Amino acid sequence: MALHFLQSTIMSNDDLSAPLRLFLDVLEAGSFSVVARRQAVTPSSIARRIDALERSLGCALFNRSTHAVRPTPAALAFAERARRVVHELQLARAEAGARDGAPQGLIRIDAPSPFGRRHLAPVLADFLAAYPSVDVQLRFIDSFVDLHGEHLGEVDLVLRIGPLADTRLVATPLAPLVRIACASPAYLQRRGTPLHPGELEGHDGLDWDVLAPPYAWRFLQDGKPQVCRPGRLRMRANNAEALLSGVLAGLGIAHLPTWLISDHLLRGELTPLFCEQGLPAAEPSGIYALRLTRDADSRSRLLLEFLKARFGPLPPWDLALHNGLQRQ
Repeated sequence: MALHFLQSTIMSNDDLSAPLRLFLDVLEAGSFSVVARRQAVTPSSIARRIDALERSLGCALFNRSTHAVRPTPAALAFAERARRVVHELQLARAEAGARDGAPQGLIRIDAPSPFGRRHLAPVLADFLAAYPSVDVQLRFIDSFVDLHGEHLGEVDLVLRIGPLADTRLVATPLAPLVRIACASPAYLQRRGTPLHPGELEGHDGLDWDVLAPPYAWRFLQDGKPQVCRPGRLRMRANNAEALLSGVLAGLGIAHLPTWLISDHLLRGELTPLFCEQGLPAAEPSGIYALRLTRDADSRSRLLLEFLKARFGPLPPWDLALHNGLQRQ
């Protein structure tokens, strides 16, 4: 099915993966309007491109309403294959663009430790197995890395999660960022389950110490974003894994990224809140790879394509969670 569609688009699309990436974007966002805003086009143009994909595939991918689009069973089955096709096309493009022969040499990467351990390190292992002439120096660092300051010339890529403050850097989006309010089943049994974000005021919580993410505790209520936090914070921490430990221990409710909690939600160790309509929308910020220069060397360019294919446009942790919520 995917191969037939790709064959029909090879001569009409500069980016062979564009229709599939659009499909995955809509699947992740649950809305034509959200994807249209990201691409600075009209929702009707997104709808027409999805229509064309559905005609090529011979099946409906989304059930549409005035408020949202919901994936059909065919869409969920097609998503995994679409991701694999996008992955292969991105790698082929990067390899074809490597003008100085087979990539080789050292890539120096700094990354936040929780994300690095959970997601980056396994992907880098696969990358190094595929490209034996490339080496990686990986450092886990949770402090701010100033590429224009003391680290100038010491690192090739820096992974950052959240808004980008330094516009002088070249940012490659790797994955969207989604947060979910969650608590342990034991806490909810003891204190009750809030039915909407406004009820958080009557609950205990856990939150970031001093520097909270700008979109933490922001929820849509009656179509408008509102900030709703727990009334009492039992724990503050400057580390995501410390907050996760507290939530698992039943201390209260936290608002944590899906890349951190997806496995715990799927195993039932944490319960998602306010997810009756599926995953919340992705934040305007995301997960990025930053570098100083616009023209990356061939090995860094190849790694960026590899990371984009493995992490986006619908990350594996969100795809698994999306499918899990659909079955509930």
